[in-house]
Amino acid sequence: MPYIPHTQDNIAAMLNTIGVDSIDKLFDEIPTTLRCGELDKIPPALTEMEVGQLMRERAAQNGNAACFIGAGAYEHHIPAAVWEIATRGEFYSAYTPYQAEASQGTLQLLYEFQTMIANLTGMDASNASLYDGASALAEAVLMAVRLTKSKAKRILMPTTVHPIYRRVVHTIVKNQGITLIDLDYNAENACLSVDSLSADKDCAALVIPQPNFFGNLEAVDELTDLAHKQGLLVIALVNPLSLAVLSPPSDWGEKGADIVCGEGQPLGIPLSGGGPYFGFMCCKKAYVRQMPGRIVGRTIDLDGKTGYTLTLQAREQHIRRSKATSNICTNQGLMVTAATIYMALLGAKGLENTALACHANTTELVEKLTAIKGVERVFKGTFFHEVVLRLDKPVDEVLRKLTEHKILGGYSMAEYYPELGNCLLVCATEMRTKAEIERYAELMLNI
Repeated sequence: MPYIPHTQDNIAAMLNTIGVDSIDKLFDEIPTTLRCGELDKIPPALTEMEVGQLMRERAAQNGNAACFIGAGAYEHHIPAAVWEIATRGEFYSAYTPYQAEASQGTLQLLYEFQTMIANLTGMDASNASLYDGASALAEAVLMAVRLTKSKAKRILMPTTVHPIYRRVVHTIVKNQGITLIDLDYNAENACLSVDSLSADKDCAALVIPQPNFFGNLEAVDELTDLAHKQGLLVIALVNPLSLAVLSPPSDWGEKGADIVCGEGQPLGIPLSGGGPYFGFMCCKKAYVRQMPGRIVGRTIDLDGKTGYTLTLQAREQHIRRSKATSNICTNQGLMVTAATIYMALLGAKGLENTALACHANTTELVEKLTAIKGVERVFKGTFFHEVVLRLDKPVDEVLRKLTEHKILGGYSMAEYYPELGNCLLVCATEMRTKAEIERYAELMLNI
């Protein structure tokens, strides 16, 4: 149904019916100091043609640079069919499926998504997505605290977790009396030191990133077993694409991780200038009632036909918000639609090939760059598709010059890791060609 604005006569009739002289009187209880007043910074209205021209100009500013940044946002090949299907009307406009009888298609898609994510992580149950990876980690922290009956309100948080994720988690949990305890990384391999891990009785969980922000792989088996021996829950923060080639969190150590979360952007979501993305979360069956969000289930009706419904969702999230498991468990339905189609098209072998191509490209990039005098790899150890390099010249200047040649050369580590002030995080996904990698190295050599 098209949106039809009210005419002045419509408005006058409604105001007359409720006995109010003007619309402003409906809001007279709001103090003047809280009102925004005239919106004088909003530019004049544009015609449809002018809006189209403006959007084309803005889009052109993105250019077609070769991206070697990574750092939580990855440029992967997305088959054309993914968004061709995802933007069909029945998917594009679908919202939360409160009425199962009218939402079977949406519910089935979410069920398939949950199945695929549960298979990737090896966990018992998956929810129907969350807002993004950073808030999904915050939800995992809150969930871990609830599982300890709020007795333990300290979380062991490695500094190898994405720095923006750590800031988001702190913002969300700080006013609930939850403290994040920083765990420093080993200067040799950029990973947590198993020997130095210790927790007191007030700690609820250990977060284990795999791979970590520096791209290196943590000793997940040893860390998981040690955490469980000390009475901690294990929260796995993972890149879903890496799970096509790495051990799933369910197999970490003797008992596996307890909660798994992460960012789903690598699964068919374009960079798009910063979003939107989606978060995913899985857990062991014993903890499923404390998992935020919704779970779609499959059943059979009286006629033997398959049907889908919201099997588990906390009604207090809609009604009694103070008792909700989460107040921000947004289901990113459209992004999940694209991710489900992406995973279905690629299949297990396609995801594995993509992950291996990413690793191979990053290996080639690092080999070519470190062959240049003044460029060296900072940390030892195994990596997935990101590596930290140290330069003998100012990183910001190098990145600026590379940008002039349409190359986004990496992520400067200085802001969040001062000790790595002259270091650069580089990443090469399967999208980067040999020619682009060689051009990067050639430019770096001559800067």
